[in-house]
Amino acid sequence: MTQTWHDLLFAHWPIDPSQLRGKVPDVFDLDLFGGQGWIGVVPFCMTNVSPRGVPSLPSVSEFAELNVRTYVTIGGKPGVFFFSLDAASALAVKAARVLLNLPYFTASMRIDRSGSTVRYASSRLDGDAELIAEYSPTGPSSAPAMGSLEYFLTERYCLYHIDRRGRPYRLEIHHPPWPLQPAAATVTRNTMAAAAAIVLLDRPPLLHFSKRQDMVAWGKELI
Repeated sequence: MTQTWHDLLFAHWPIDPSQLRGKVPDVFDLDLFGGQGWIGVVPFCMTNVSPRGVPSLPSVSEFAELNVRTYVTIGGKPGVFFFSLDAASALAVKAARVLLNLPYFTASMRIDRSGSTVRYASSRLDGDAELIAEYSPTGPSSAPAMGSLEYFLTERYCLYHIDRRGRPYRLEIHHPPWPLQPAAATVTRNTMAAAAAIVLLDRPPLLHFSKRQDMVAWGKELI
C-alpha cells in the first residue's frame, strides 16, 4: 500500500529498559542506544492511504494519526514496536485491528496550521489518552547521519508485532531518508504514554520535525 505522512513531529524520551521489557513481547529484543531505551510520541497527518492498485479517495484516505512507539530488533533487523496508534478514521482502525492485530484506537483529532506552526489535538474516544500540542520547525532539514541518535530513532524500515495467534511478524516499509528539522513544541497535555502504563522522565523531549514523507508498505511476514 501507499501512504504520505505530513507535518510529523518526533518527540522522544529516554527510558530505562527495565520499564519496557515487561511491555514488549519477549520474542523481540529491545533496541538500545547507549544502553538506553527510547519512547516516541509521534503526531502527524496521513494522505494517499490506499492499497496497491486502488485509487486513494479523500473521504477514506486522509486522516490524522498519533502513535506511541519504541524500538526493537529480531534477527539483527531493527524496527518499530507500537504501544498504541490513534487515528481519526474508524475504518482504518478497524482494518488495522482485524488484518494486523495492531493496537489502533479511534480518536477525535484536529490539526490546524498557521504558517510553519502546527496545532495538534487528539483525544481517544475510549480512555484517557490525549495530546494537545503546538509545534514547528526551527532550522533547515537534513538527512540524519548514520550512527547518530537521530538515525537510530527514525531510519527504521519495518514494524514488528504479534498476530492474533500469538505469532511474531514483520511488516516492511520503504521511503527516502528522513528530511529532519530541529523543532520546538509547547505541550499543553500529554497522557499518551501513561495510557500504555509508561512513565516518561520529567524532562523536555528530543524534538524533530518532518514536513513530508512518501512511503510504501508490503504485507506482513511471519517470523
